[in-house]
Amino acid sequence: MPRRREVPKREILPDPKHHSEILAKFINVLMISGKKSTAEKIIYGALTTIEDRVKRSKKNEANDDGEASGSSSASMSPVLAYFQQALDNVRPTVEVRSRRVGGATYQVPVEVRLE
Repeated sequence: MPRRREVPKREILPDPKHHSEILAKFINVLMISGKKSTAEKIIYGALTTIEDRVKRSKKNEANDDGEASGSSSASMSPVLAYFQQALDNVRPTVEVRSRRVGGATYQVPVEVRLE
């Protein structure tokens, strides 16, 4: 039982542009020496590039089909979907845990819980 009081968890504020907590956490991880504005420029620049490519590919698909292009009101949701998919692709699925059997210690692979 600790002698001091329990420190409350800090509330993660969503990023101001896309209102996403995951994106805000990623910006904070990318930040070096407290330079948050530089990290935001890098992330937002990459997301803008992805958005342009998505728009260009949708425009090409619409021209091939002969239909009008879709509305631009939901232009940011595909970008965050691509970002989430990229995070899921780089997230590990298996980790190793030490397990002692007899006198030997074995590295046993265990699936990582999704949280």
